[in-house]
Amino acid sequence: MKQAVLTAVAVSLLASPAAAQVATGTMGPLRPDQQKFFELYKELVETNTVVGEGSCTQAAAQIATRLKAAGFTDDQLISFSVPEHPQDGGLVAILPGTSATLKPMLLLAHIDVVAAKRADWERDPFKLVKENGYYYARGIIDDKFQSAVWADTLIRMKEAGTRPARTIKLALTCGEETDTAFNGAQYLATERRELIDAAFALNEAGGGRTDGKGKVLVQTIQVGEKVYQDYKLTATNPGGHSSAPPPDNAIYDMARALDKISAHEFPAEFNDTTRVFFAKAGALRQDDIGKAMVALTKDLNDASAMGIVNRDKSLHSMLRTTCVATMIDGGHALNALPQRVEANVNCRIFPGHTPAEIKDKLAAVIGNPGIAIAYGRDDKPLAKSPPLDPALIGPMEQLAAKHFPGVPVIPTMSTGATDGVYTGGAGIPTYGVPSIWTDPDGNGTHGLNERVEVKAVYTARDYLFDLVKALASK
Repeated sequence: MKQAVLTAVAVSLLASPAAAQVATGTMGPLRPDQQKFFELYKELVETNTVVGEGSCTQAAAQIATRLKAAGFTDDQLISFSVPEHPQDGGLVAILPGTSATLKPMLLLAHIDVVAAKRADWERDPFKLVKENGYYYARGIIDDKFQSAVWADTLIRMKEAGTRPARTIKLALTCGEETDTAFNGAQYLATERRELIDAAFALNEAGGGRTDGKGKVLVQTIQVGEKVYQDYKLTATNPGGHSSAPPPDNAIYDMARALDKISAHEFPAEFNDTTRVFFAKAGALRQDDIGKAMVALTKDLNDASAMGIVNRDKSLHSMLRTTCVATMIDGGHALNALPQRVEANVNCRIFPGHTPAEIKDKLAAVIGNPGIAIAYGRDDKPLAKSPPLDPALIGPMEQLAAKHFPGVPVIPTMSTGATDGVYTGGAGIPTYGVPSIWTDPDGNGTHGLNERVEVKAVYTARDYLFDLVKALASK
């Protein structure tokens, strides 16, 4: 799960005393259905699925066992993996619909998690612990919450004998958190497309934010994301003895190249989603940034408004392509001139532009043909922004009003990346749906002591269950 956009939304709303708020807080004893969900959730969280350390295959098999016990047949449960990565497997489950004309819907989630070093955590990261109204564990949010909810939703519907009009497909995959690993979503999109073919997909990266003081301020719907692309820059030189240095030096060449990239500002632009976000989020504020956000939706060339908005790094990123140096390596000896220097430049490309276009732009910005530029990898599809479809956005907003009363729901574009790049790239419009809320500090996601408020878990579970039922009935 990528939280950058939710941070931007929180920044856009916290300054607004007029923003609607809903209380967080404690909840009573679990209902029987909630207790059953908790057992599934706990088992999944406590199964280590760090790539190269744990086993997604085991976690997927455990969920398949629960689905089968609920009445799913063997032909409705498809486990998958590849021989090269036997522990990175996943699961596709299918609940058949009654309609011969409605295309299926897809529930997408990843079951792998970021590594967690026990010595650095206050609690065992692979034990679900409840303390002070929060659940703690690695993956308790990212993304085992949604994985557990999707599986639980199908179990509840199967056990109740529900026959949705639209076929519901569930894809639980591995590899989202490790860019160079076998990625289950990519595999399904390219090698087993028939298993996940759908009219649309529901994914992570939507969700809510609190003010950190017990009030939920906003829920978001992710409608599109930037293109993730790494570029490998290389400077070479014959080198030689450091006692007699010539003017040309690979380290200095690379330093000048990176300095030029640092100073370069890509032009600002809107798409349908970000224009709506700036208008709605800006209107909820009562300060200079809010007014500037709204002003930019009317005139993107308003230099004064742009200067104000650009003070916030997340809003700045949502308006344009960004490129930043993230790694550098060079030289081979303390007393020798560098023969080779490499740097990684990570770009988050605004939808509508290609990696090739940005590669050419970087070359022009650097202005030194001696700096070679190559793709870090070139096998990812281009992220495609889905439409703001009222048939999908409408039910999301309506049910949010029921489960998160008074909380604004805002469509937004992620400046990060999810597995939606693969499903979206395969022609399946993919949306990050409203979900659990988190605090302004990000709740330790990808960091230490990852946590989620207990009340957020069960409120969002009810919301997501109702959302799936609603969208599967149309």
